[in-house]
Amino acid sequence: MLKILLCCSAGMSTSLLVSKMQSEARKMNFECEIEAMSVTEGKQLINNWDVVMVGPQVTYALDEFKKITAKPVEAIPPQIYATAKGKEALEMAKRMAEGANIKY
Repeated sequence: MLKILLCCSAGMSTSLLVSKMQSEARKMNFECEIEAMSVTEGKQLINNWDVVMVGPQVTYALDEFKKITAKPVEAIPPQIYATAKGKEALEMAKRMAEGANIKY
């Protein structure tokens, strides 16, 4: 099971994207856990997740996340985030995991 963390300012604005990603995962019979939380909370729990996706409004935290973990960390492109494209976000998370040789 792939564990995907989405981080934003307070963990609220990513909730719609999380919902869309979960819906797409069900359609694909893809087993994963997806959760949204604030940057502050994400920093504390980062190593509990396989991949970390950061909302466009908090890209300032990207370098800090990369310094505290070897897990793949990337910014969610605004065109995926703003329109809550769950399928594209889920595909991005899978590519991140595969690029880091994470088995799920």
